[in-house]
Amino acid sequence: MKETKEQQRERTDSKIMHATLEIIIAQGIGAVNIESVARRSGVAKTTIYRRYANTDDLIRHLTLTVAPSLDFSALDPSRESLRTVLRRIIDCFDEEFELKAIGVVLSSENAHLRNIAKSVIEPAAERFYDFLRRGMAIGAFRDGLDAPFLFQTVLGSMLAYKALGTSSAAPHADWAGNMTGLLWASIRPAP
Repeated sequence: MKETKEQQRERTDSKIMHATLEIIIAQGIGAVNIESVARRSGVAKTTIYRRYANTDDLIRHLTLTVAPSLDFSALDPSRESLRTVLRRIIDCFDEEFELKAIGVVLSSENAHLRNIAKSVIEPAAERFYDFLRRGMAIGAFRDGLDAPFLFQTVLGSMLAYKALGTSSAAPHADWAGNMTGLLWASIRPAP
């Protein structure tokens, strides 16, 4: 099946965005320029310049496009759906943004990178908070949960999981299952 122009464009854009993130992770945001992105991505400089006016425009676009696409609204809050939520979060961050990049972004003082962090982490956090609120409302989770603390715990655990060099051959289900067990003890409803 032949790739459509739209599919080609999306694939090219993905190469550009991934190359930009790889440069940021490896060398810092100051190393990002059109030439380095072209070398790393294999996309011609002229193609990149047709899409982005300059490096700032490229980084601004990266900030707008890296927000994860997470939706937990169809999940009824329960222990098993918590595991599903955690699996979706780690899969999404690992596929769309890479967990290593999150660590770099969170530790940066750069305004562009802080904007990237906001565009990636805040929507995921809000969806997680909503899932917890729905669970509390129906009695599936105990009342009074500190949703921001729980999300920060999840995020920190994901970063530690990645930093420990967990094999990519090992499925994220192990992390999601272990994290579910840890969280469940503190969020389950009182007997």
